[in-house]
Amino acid sequence: MLTIEDFDFSLPPELIAQHPAPERTASRLLRVDGKALRDARFADLPRLVGPGDLLVFNDTRVIKARLFGRKESGGRVEVLIERITDARHAVAQIRASKPPRPGGRIVLEGAFAVIVGDRVGASGDLFALELVGEGDLYAFTEAHGRLPLPPYIAHSAEAEDEARYQTVYARNMGAVAAPTAGLHFDEALLAALRERGAELAWLTLHVGAGTFQPVRARALAEHRMHSERFDLPPATVDAIARARARKGRVIAVGTTTLRALEAAARGGELRAGSAETDIFITPGHRFRVVDRLITNFHLPKSTLLILVSAFAGRAVIRAAYSHAIAARYRFFSYGDAMLLEKSEDKVQRTAV
Repeated sequence: MLTIEDFDFSLPPELIAQHPAPERTASRLLRVDGKALRDARFADLPRLVGPGDLLVFNDTRVIKARLFGRKESGGRVEVLIERITDARHAVAQIRASKPPRPGGRIVLEGAFAVIVGDRVGASGDLFALELVGEGDLYAFTEAHGRLPLPPYIAHSAEAEDEARYQTVYARNMGAVAAPTAGLHFDEALLAALRERGAELAWLTLHVGAGTFQPVRARALAEHRMHSERFDLPPATVDAIARARARKGRVIAVGTTTLRALEAAARGGELRAGSAETDIFITPGHRFRVVDRLITNFHLPKSTLLILVSAFAGRAVIRAAYSHAIAARYRFFSYGDAMLLEKSEDKVQRTAV
C-alpha cells in the first residue's frame, strides 16, 4: 500500500524559486527518459520535439483572487476565491479570527460587498459567496483583487508577477493558480515549435486553490481530490487524432493539461466537452492519451509529485529529483522544468 511518505524528499530552501528567470525561455530543462538524465535549456525544446508531434496547452487565465476586507463586526478577513461560478456567485476560502456566519456580510477592499452562504466542498472548507447589489465579480476582482501567488513565494505580488505569473497564451479567466509549465513559453518559442513541424492545441482547466492543499490521508487510496472544471474543444480532440494517425507524440504542457486529457478519456474514448474532474492519478494509472509531459518540479508529498511518479515511474522521478537538487535546479512555480517520457509499462492509448 502506497502512503504519502513514499513521496517525500528533502529540499534546500534556497532552491525554491522566488522570482522567475530573466526571460521565460531562460529556465533549465531536465530531460528524463527512464534512467537517462540530460541537462538542457528550455530554449532547446524545439529540437527535442519531432515534426508531427502535438503539444497541448492549458489556456486558463489567473484571476486576482486574493481580497481583504471586514465583516460587519469590524473583524478583518482574507478571502481567496476558489471559483467564480457566475457573475454574482463564487466559492472561496475565508481566513478570519472567527468563522463567518451564514448570512453575514463582508465588504471587500472597501469596494464591494458579498453575503456569506453555507459551507461547501467535500471537506467543508469553502464558503458560498453572493455579490450584493449590481456588478460583476470578474470585473470587481480584476479591479480590486491581488494576484494569488503560491504560499511558498515569500513576497506579495509585484508588477513582475502581474506579467510573469501568467502564460503568454492565457485567454479564459478562472484559475487561481497558474499552469506553471506554460510560464516557460514565449511567442518566439511557440513559433519555433510550429516551424519545427509540431502542431499546437488548447484546452482549459481552471486551476483551483486546492492544488496547494496537502494530502491529509496517509494512505493514497483514502485521499479525495478537489474538483476542477475543464473544457476540451472538439478541435483539440481532432488534433490528437491527427497526431496519432501520423505517428506523432502527444505532449501535455503541464499536469493540469494531462489531468484534463486523462479525465476526458476515462470512459475509454477521448470526448470533447466541459466537465468537472476530481481525478487523482497515482502509480498504476493507465495513461490513455499523453506520451510526454513538460512539467515543473513539485512539492514533497503533493498530488502533483504523485502524478509525475505515476507517469514516469517512482524510481525515475526519485533519481531525477536527486539529480536536480545536486545540480541546483530551481523548484516550484517560478523554477525550472522537466521533459518526461512515459514509463514503458504505462502505454494504453484510447480511441479518438
